[in-house]
Amino acid sequence: MIPPKPPARPDRASLWRYMRLFRRDILSAQPAKLYRAWMAEFRTPFFRSYLVNQPELVKTVLKDRPGDFPKSDRIGEGLRPLLGNSVFLTNGPTWERQRRIIDPAFEGGRLRDTFPAMLAAAEACVARLATKTNQPLEIEAETSHVAADVIFRTLFSVPIEHETAAQVFARFRDYQRSSPILNLAAFVPLPRWFPRLHRRATLLAARDIRRLITDLTAARQDQIAKGTAPDDLATKIMTTRDPETGACFDTQEMVDQVAIFFLAGHETSASALAWALYLVATHPDWQEELAQEFRALDTPDFATLGQLRRARDTFREALRLYPPVPMMVRETTCPEGFRDRTLPKGAQVVLSPWHLHRHTRLWDNPDGFDPTRWQTENGKTCLRDAFIPFSAGARVCPGAGFAMVEGPLLLSMILRHFRITATGAPPVPIAHLTVRARDGIHLVLTPRDQTTP
Repeated sequence: MIPPKPPARPDRASLWRYMRLFRRDILSAQPAKLYRAWMAEFRTPFFRSYLVNQPELVKTVLKDRPGDFPKSDRIGEGLRPLLGNSVFLTNGPTWERQRRIIDPAFEGGRLRDTFPAMLAAAEACVARLATKTNQPLEIEAETSHVAADVIFRTLFSVPIEHETAAQVFARFRDYQRSSPILNLAAFVPLPRWFPRLHRRATLLAARDIRRLITDLTAARQDQIAKGTAPDDLATKIMTTRDPETGACFDTQEMVDQVAIFFLAGHETSASALAWALYLVATHPDWQEELAQEFRALDTPDFATLGQLRRARDTFREALRLYPPVPMMVRETTCPEGFRDRTLPKGAQVVLSPWHLHRHTRLWDNPDGFDPTRWQTENGKTCLRDAFIPFSAGARVCPGAGFAMVEGPLLLSMILRHFRITATGAPPVPIAHLTVRARDGIHLVLTPRDQTTP
């Protein structure tokens, strides 16, 4: 069974039609030729955009010369009400300073420290799901719940049931529903003073989320001052001084960073886990292998996670087929020569995990679900050259290692306790903030016989 894939648009479309399609869904707005092209050009009266799939060029942009291809401000236009001046949107010295403070919190040793909180969130998820078995269940809502729980437990040492955490989670769902993936300014360059025409519901949700995060941050600052703060990610980040300036994040900067941790750490993990569950629901034999793999562990702890090889490969395959962030946009700082074309200064360079991960000239069986591919020569080559769900190079997501612990753990815990089957029509992938299903992903969970060896 081939996993669902959105239909592509015709090769030619007017700018107006393209903008309408893009605003509704970034994936179906693209032509089918992008799954086989090394590079494609898109011109508008306001800017030129070049989608790049050739691995050598992707490496140039992300790894070899990242300073020459900063993040484009156009993508940030739609997210700035929530993310402010977070590490996701900044460039240059500001971004470098932010990463110097953030990166130590996500080093290997710190991941080990956060594992008990992840496991507690996974156990709470299993308990919730146990009350919803033998009936159709919209699984994206459940994966959003557990991913948010992981974030709050690891970041602020509070479960999702904490009053403020619950309010942030609720308002973030409102933000998701009201926010299109691109603002008008993503297509039309506007002066800074010109209104961005954000929807009122989007602005209100962003304001409420930032107010609630400010409350959590202020409370943690008070605990740090009193010496009573727990040793979690928030405390680590808030007490880390920039080795060059000696300064910590102030309250406003910390609110910006928590907002992106929540967006990147919650929304992307929820998306990937939901698709992973759907994929194993449609492949029952593989599902049983994953359940047996987890059952064979003596104790689920950080030291034994390396034994979940099949779960890791399954989660990686879900990230390949349904990368949570489908496109990343960089900008040229000077004219560039790519594939006998001259990219002018200020051109948009689009790197598309969605197309790169399904590229017909790179992958064996690009649209198929095959977790075993990662043990093949083709899979190992593509893992190195054509797999960028967390970006790559200097700007790789600092939480990539975190996600690759969280995802396989949650997937394995759920499959250990439940058999999963798909129900209803196959989900249709669309992209708003991340790659989600247009009408949700509907599964039925059946408790496993706990006496089964």
